Amino acid sequence: MKTPLHDRHVAAGARMADFAGFDMPISYDGILAEHRRVREAAGLFDVSHMGEAEVRGAAAHAFLDFLLTNDVSAVPPHHAQYTLMLNRQGGVIDDLILYRLQDRYLLVVNAANVAKDFEWIGSHLAKDVDFRNVSDRTALLAWQGPKAAAILDPLVGADLSAVPSFGIVETRLEGIAVILARTGYTGEDGFEIFVDPARAAQVWDRLLEAGAPHGAGPAGLGARDTLRLEKQYRLYGQDMDETVSALEAGLGWTVKLDKGDFLGRDALLAQREAGIPRATIGLLVTEPGRHIPRAGCVVMADGREVGEVTSGTFSPSREEGIALARVPKEFAAKGDLTIRIRNRDVAVKRVKKSFV
Repeated sequence: MKTPLHDRHVAAGARMADFAGFDMPISYDGILAEHRRVREAAGLFDVSHMGEAEVRGAAAHAFLDFLLTNDVSAVPPHHAQYTLMLNRQGGVIDDLILYRLQDRYLLVVNAANVAKDFEWIGSHLAKDVDFRNVSDRTALLAWQGPKAAAILDPLVGADLSAVPSFGIVETRLEGIAVILARTGYTGEDGFEIFVDPARAAQVWDRLLEAGAPHGAGPAGLGARDTLRLEKQYRLYGQDMDETVSALEAGLGWTVKLDKGDFLGRDALLAQREAGIPRATIGLLVTEPGRHIPRAGCVVMADGREVGEVTSGTFSPSREEGIALARVPKEFAAKGDLTIRIRNRDVAVKRVKKSFV
């Protein structure tokens, strides 16, 4: 499959690859350059492969509160919230962003999970709830970086300085209707831009034109991965899945056990009572040399295997190897650990929350 911006990527000479059934740009002029572009100026990502659904109706709020782990009541109109959707065993079906607009909710889910997610939602649909897959009617761009807001502001009919983190504004970008959300997956300031697929290329072109004098440019999924991992953002299918609970994934902060019943709540309460068996931790390579951990590398303690790297890469910002790993709870905070990289046990240290 192709996104509405596929021709732009090919024309720009992007290195393309399959991702969740879509032919997507991995990089344009190199992952390191694009990573630094986002950290220092602004980068433009095509994330139109993500899935979108609208939820409306008198019972929409109550339905979403039962479906999702976070507290939907805490989301005022024109704001967004990071949340999870769990199975009844507490495993993560998907992580997603809930956007509350004036008259409806919008869910944005991971591209690889669209069919699974929407089937799950449909199987639990309540009365007085209207659920619609609007993925084919939605293009999504991510404009990320410390200069992103300043470059975007003069192009739109809204004061972006008044839009808080996770805030939303429905406006126009030089005459084109857009929804701007101050959200992202890079750890930088920026906006995700919802637009009609037929107008997506115009928005793409205009942002790149406006951003070029400021050092901004396109960025691919390769840089998106290194950027998110530097901030220890989880990636579905690697750092969590349906066999990993929200608590084991280190995402307990998105779970509001005291809000009332929701899918997976009983399992999480039982796990919390019995003791969470596994933890997800950040590991930084401390041994000199270029040692890059990758998903599947074994985590060692006292000469034995105790865990596994779920995501790993070279950090362009630190110029060191970084990883997320899942280990037994007793190794989450104490004891020396190493990662076996190319048959060598490489020293690492734990890092909480973010590598940068």
